[in-house]
Amino acid sequence: MRAVQVTEFGGPEVLTPVELPDPVAGPGEVLIDVDRVGVNYADTHQAENSYLAPSKLPLVPGGEVVGRTPDGKRVVALLNGGGYAERAVAPAAMTFPVPDGIDDLTALSMLVQGTTAWVLLRRNAHLEKGESVVVHAAAGGVGTVAVQLAKAWGAGRVIATASSDEKRALALELGADVAIDSRAEDMTAALSEANNGRRVDIVLDMVGGKTTDQSIAALAPFGRLAFYGMAGRENPKPVELRNVLGHSTTISGMWLPHVFRLPGNVFGTALTELFDLVQAGKLKAVPGGEYALSDARGAHEALRSRKTVGKLLLDPGK
Repeated sequence: MRAVQVTEFGGPEVLTPVELPDPVAGPGEVLIDVDRVGVNYADTHQAENSYLAPSKLPLVPGGEVVGRTPDGKRVVALLNGGGYAERAVAPAAMTFPVPDGIDDLTALSMLVQGTTAWVLLRRNAHLEKGESVVVHAAAGGVGTVAVQLAKAWGAGRVIATASSDEKRALALELGADVAIDSRAEDMTAALSEANNGRRVDIVLDMVGGKTTDQSIAALAPFGRLAFYGMAGRENPKPVELRNVLGHSTTISGMWLPHVFRLPGNVFGTALTELFDLVQAGKLKAVPGGEYALSDARGAHEALRSRKTVGKLLLDPGK
């Protein structure tokens, strides 16, 4: 089968199209003929071995696909790697049926980015009606869903940040009340101004560096910052607990694999609710571009440039 393999760690240049033997499903696994592959920012970290879970060489990247099982059922699945290929093997427990009317783009947008936004707002931030919500990288895969969910769940004011006029316009189209430049020199002041002079209640952050530092400083008493990535590849400053105490601040982290350790089927509940919202016309996926499997390098270059929006896909047929 055609696949993309990494044999040395590095940037997009290490993604190499190759021919590999077809994978074989073992006990508790499902073989999937892949129609589309979802590209996530985590994939870029995996290729350079800077992800939370260490990578081992050689590897075929890719943690999510949509396609069909040998009996013809259409499914979307989370993988333990191996997604950048024409065929992939997924744990049966992480394979989910795709409802009628849900296209490939939407299925993959909701599987990782959608559930991430759901967990951040429900479990980390505990959004209450009327609260202000800041969504950094609001035009990205998680951000586009988070903006829509926050509005659908009663946020009083949704403040989006993005790096271009086009991205800010998209965030406003999706329901944000205001969209500001993510490159603001003083993000603390910019967020307060965007919230009519008040500190903010919730921040969803995957940027890192000074964006995180200044967002924490912008939180109101009992404000919550949920940290779920570091696209800027720069660590924030260490947080002093006395400052957390002094401002009644909550700072939490979220890595999606940990959701599967929670009691009950939290992930399945989130995905079902997201699909229901899509079918009700209250939530939509935002396309970010479809690339040939052989051009996975181009997809990673685009993602790392921070110029993309929405969800990026690979087509194994090309």
